[in-house]
Amino acid sequence: MKIAIIGAGPAGLAAALRLHQQGFSPVIYEKVREIKPLGVGLDIKVYGVRELDELGLLEQFEEISNEAVDSIFYNNHGQEIYAEKCGTHMGYLHEQRFVHRGYLQMLLYRTVLERLGEDAIQLGVGLERYENTGSGVKLHLARRDGETFEEDVDVLIGADGIKSVVRAQMHPTESDPKFSGIRMYRGVTVMDPYRDSHTILHIGAPRIASMIVYPLHLDYEGTGKALINWVVETEGEEMYEDWNTPGDVDDLIPRFEDTKLPFLDVQQMLRDAKEVYVYPLVDHDPLDRWVDGRVVLIGDAAHAMYPRGGNGACQSIVDGRVLAERLAASQNAPEVGLQEFEDARLEGVNRLVMANRGEAYEVIRRLVQDRTDAQPFDDIEEVLPMAEADKIFSHYHGLAGQPRPGYEDGETTGFRTWEAEDSWENQHAVR
Repeated sequence: MKIAIIGAGPAGLAAALRLHQQGFSPVIYEKVREIKPLGVGLDIKVYGVRELDELGLLEQFEEISNEAVDSIFYNNHGQEIYAEKCGTHMGYLHEQRFVHRGYLQMLLYRTVLERLGEDAIQLGVGLERYENTGSGVKLHLARRDGETFEEDVDVLIGADGIKSVVRAQMHPTESDPKFSGIRMYRGVTVMDPYRDSHTILHIGAPRIASMIVYPLHLDYEGTGKALINWVVETEGEEMYEDWNTPGDVDDLIPRFEDTKLPFLDVQQMLRDAKEVYVYPLVDHDPLDRWVDGRVVLIGDAAHAMYPRGGNGACQSIVDGRVLAERLAASQNAPEVGLQEFEDARLEGVNRLVMANRGEAYEVIRRLVQDRTDAQPFDDIEEVLPMAEADKIFSHYHGLAGQPRPGYEDGETTGFRTWEAEDSWENQHAVR
C-alpha cells in the first residue's frame, strides 16, 4: 500500500513510525526546506510516554526530557489549592515527562530517516490539493522553487497542523481556527532549579493571569542551570496567528505582583526570560468526520485543541498507532481501515477538545477565584473541598484515556486505557 503523509511534525513523524512497524513504507511531504528544533515545552502524559516506549524510543526520549513528579495548583496569591503526583509516583506504569517540542520532533525525525530511509521525508514539498480517484488519491504537489508535479497513492494522511491544507479542502467552511479571546505567552528562562526540579506549577487566577511552569532540562548546555518553560494566558484582542511573534514580559510582570511562592520568584523568572513568544489561543470546532474517501486527518489537522492538560501532542501520537493498526487489519480495503480509525477516535477526542475549551482541570483555579473573589483564603477545604477537586481531576484524566489508579469509574470514551496497576489495567484496558 502506497501511503503519503502531509506534514513532518510530531503527528506525521510518529504516524510514519507506527506504519513502518506494521510493514508499510510511507513517504512524508513537508513544505519547509529544513526541520529545525522550534517551539517550547510539552507535557507528555503517561500514555504518550508509553507510545514512545512502544516505538522503541524510551531511552532516547528520557535523555532529552525531564521526569514529572508533582503537579501543584496555586491561586494568584501563591496559596496551594491542590496537588497530585505524576506518572509512576501516582501508580501508573509509565512516567510523565517534560520535553522541548523541537527536541521531540528532531528525535522522531532522525528515527524516521534511520528506519525508513533518507527518501522517506521529502522536504520543500507542499500539497496544493488532492483528488479521490476511486482507486486511490492523486496528489497535486509543489516544490518551493515553484515546480509542480503529481503523485498517485493509495492513502493520504493529513498531518499538516492547525492550518491544514488537507482539512481546508475536506471541510472548506470549517477550516478557520476559532479565537478564544485569550493571548498565550510562551517563554523559557535559564535559572537555578526550583523546588525538587520535577514539579509542574499551575499558578494564578484565570481572569487576572494564568501561568504554567515546568523544568525542561536540569543542566542546560552544561551551565548547571535549569531550562524552565513557562506559559501565561491573559485576555486580549485577536492577533495574527504566528508562533514566532515576540512577546513583551513587561505586559505580564504586574499581573503577578501578589503571587508569593517560597521557592520561586515568578516576576524575576519573567524578567530573565531567554525568549518569549505570543500568539492567540485558538482551536477548531470539532469535526463530524475526519475521512474523505481514502484521505484522513490526524493530529491538529483533525482535532486542534487548547494546550491545557498536556494532551494535544499526546493525542496526535496516539492517532498514528490506531490508524496504522486499522490499516494493517484491512490492507485490501483501505477505506474500511480509515473509517474504523475515525470510529475509534473521533467522538472521544472531540469530547477532549471541548473539555480543554472549558479549561480542563485548570477549572479548579477559576472556581477558587470565583468563590473567594480572588482574595486570600483561610482554609481551602471551605473553598474547594478535596473530594470535589478529586472528582474534577478523575473525570478529566478519564476523558484523556488515562483513568487515575484507584478510580475505576473514570471515563475512557472508547480510548485505549493505558495505565494503572496491573490488575486494574488487565481488567479494563481497551485494546
